[in-house]
Amino acid sequence: MERRENELSKKAEEFLRIFRKGEEFTQELLKENERLRYKILKLEEEKNGSAPLPHSSQIQELQERLAQAEEERSRLANHFKEVEEENKGFASKYLEVEEENNNLANLYVASNQLHSTLDFEEVMRIIIEIMINLVGAERFVIMLLDEASGVLSTIASEGMEEGTIRKVRIGEGIIGGAVQRGENFFESDLSVGSLDGEPRPIVCIPLKIKDQTLGVIVVFSLLEQKKKRLTRVDEELFTMLAGHAATAVFSAKLYSQSARKLSTIQGFIDLLSGREDTWGQNG
Repeated sequence: MERRENELSKKAEEFLRIFRKGEEFTQELLKENERLRYKILKLEEEKNGSAPLPHSSQIQELQERLAQAEEERSRLANHFKEVEEENKGFASKYLEVEEENNNLANLYVASNQLHSTLDFEEVMRIIIEIMINLVGAERFVIMLLDEASGVLSTIASEGMEEGTIRKVRIGEGIIGGAVQRGENFFESDLSVGSLDGEPRPIVCIPLKIKDQTLGVIVVFSLLEQKKKRLTRVDEELFTMLAGHAATAVFSAKLYSQSARKLSTIQGFIDLLSGREDTWGQNG
C-alpha cells in the first residue's frame, strides 16, 4: 500500500513538472503570437502608407507561422485539460486509498478486540460496536443459523423494534437467499425503505467459515454520512468484518459448548465421588 502511495506521489510530481513546462511554453507561444500579430499590423500599415510594400511571400510566411502558433497553442491547451482531468483522477484515487488504509487500520484494532475474548455475549457486543462506529450501520440484526431446522434466528439487533425480524428460513426472501447462496447482497438503491410493509435489507453478509455458514449480518439502514451510496471500500469492509465476526462467533460457540460439557462431566464426576464416599461410610 505504501508503494502505491509513493507511485501516486511520483505521478503527481511528474504532472506538476509537465504543467510548469507547458505553462512556460504557452507563455512563449503567446509572446510569439503577439509579436507576429504586431509585425503583420505594421506590414499592413506600411502597405496602406507610403513605405514600400514587402514581398508577398514574406507576408504569407508570417501568416503561416502565426497559424502554426495558434494551432500549437490550441493543442497544448487541450493536452493540459486532459492532464488536469487525469490528475484529478489520481487525486481521487489517492483519497480512496487513504480511506481504505484508515479503514484497514480500524478493522485491525476491531478484529483484535473480537478475538480477545471467548465469551459469546462479549463477542456480540463488540460486533455491534464495530457495526455502528466503523461501518456506520444504523439499523441491523445479527442472525445465527440452526443447521438442523434450516432457520435463521435473531440473536442481537440495533435500532430495530423487538420482534421485527425473528426467524427466516434458508432460501426465503433476500436474507434467506443470500445465506443459501453464501453470497453477499448489496442494494444499489439505499432509499428502498420497506417491501410490503416489512423492512427491506440493503446489506446481507453471510457469516461463513469456508463452506460452513453460521449466520448473517443484515443491515436495514445506514447513518446519515453513509446514506448516499456504498463504495467499493465499504463493500470490502463489510466482507472483511464478516470474516472476522464469523471466526469470533464460531470460537465463542465452541468454547461455550465445551464449557457446558466440562461442567456436566465435572458434575457427574462429583456425583460419583459423593456416592463412593457414601458407600465407603456405609461399608
